[in-house]
Amino acid sequence: MAKDRFGGLGWLGHWSALKHAGVLGINARNRRYVMRYNARSKYPLVDDKLTTKRLALEAGLAVPQLYGAVRFQGELVHLDRLLRGLGSFVIKPAHGSGGDGVLVVTDRRRDLFIKGDGRALSLRDLEYFVSNVLSGVHSLGGVPDAAMIEYRVQPSRLFESISYRGVPDVRLLIFRGIPAMAMVRLPTRGSDGKANLHQGAVGVGIALGSGVTGHGVVRDQIVDEHPDFGTRLSGHAIPGWDELLVIGARCADLTGLGYCGVDLVLDEQRGPMMLEVNARPGLAIQIANQCGLMRRLERIEAMSTLPTDVTERVELGRMLAGDDDADGIDRAQAMPPAGADTLPEPEPSREPLPKLVSEPPSEPPAEPLSEPLSQPGPDSPSDQAQEPSGASAPRVLVVRPRIRHKPESTANAKPG
Repeated sequence: MAKDRFGGLGWLGHWSALKHAGVLGINARNRRYVMRYNARSKYPLVDDKLTTKRLALEAGLAVPQLYGAVRFQGELVHLDRLLRGLGSFVIKPAHGSGGDGVLVVTDRRRDLFIKGDGRALSLRDLEYFVSNVLSGVHSLGGVPDAAMIEYRVQPSRLFESISYRGVPDVRLLIFRGIPAMAMVRLPTRGSDGKANLHQGAVGVGIALGSGVTGHGVVRDQIVDEHPDFGTRLSGHAIPGWDELLVIGARCADLTGLGYCGVDLVLDEQRGPMMLEVNARPGLAIQIANQCGLMRRLERIEAMSTLPTDVTERVELGRMLAGDDDADGIDRAQAMPPAGADTLPEPEPSREPLPKLVSEPPSEPPAEPLSEPLSQPGPDSPSDQAQEPSGASAPRVLVVRPRIRHKPESTANAKPG
């Protein structure tokens, strides 16, 4: 296990050692940055993933395709029709956080839906799972929610040797439109293939200047190797690093948040895509980078004027990070993770904005709406390649609500 840089006492070491290292605590984060730089009126833009997705599409950023959105309990009777023709997909709450309530279906066998771990679920299992999402079981504050059904990201082969089953994502911390710190989150067996640190994923620091990985952290413990494979975590060059930094800075612009975390993924066919934006990003990114955030944020905060051009802001962030970057490994000396070929160039999104229902109509129709959620353009080969053959266009379903029910039986295992 690697020794940390915070006085050799570990993350829970002496308070003065953490302060000397410039480690930002949660109270200081909230008081100095979240409350000061994030207007409350901007929170709904990122707390609702449907709204964030719409903003990204309007800005021309690539996002996972939205197949449908279930908003009311009565729509569950048409869930089978909504999923028809989809070989794989993801169901998640629009107001979820921390990876809770995310169900990933990787395959279908007859009438069963197969999860990444091989467990099979029936349609009734999915109805029950979505019903819980709508009831707010997984949402912020436990309020009624909507369930999103979207494209399942095909993980890039670049991370095959350092990621367990799920999709790794890159977290960028953006302050005043400038990248301040970065890490890649790698799924593990303990996290059930999810790239969420509190569920057991590995957070690996990334040097802003080079895009090269350093040491990792698992549940506040510094590690040098992936806990499942024993493969080295440091020295991997993240492909398309310049593009990822630009996308992160643009996401901060479109939400109007001064302090935020941006989550990005690398799809094998479609390249970089934005997943979501967080107005209250966690602080474990400091452990992953073995570097405190405070000094970087203070340098940015002290600047009276900032560049308006996003590329200039990215370069400024790299310069301000300076010698603080993780491990100081030069990109030319690093290698992409095993199994890497080349990363596809990101394509501008041609997907039209999904037609989403914002509130229940006074007299909801008994049959699904006929308006399709999305219609990829004829010149969008990557979108066409991912669509199941013979599948009809997904539709938003709106029917009269009914009372939630628990399934009488399940297949093999309960969801979750």
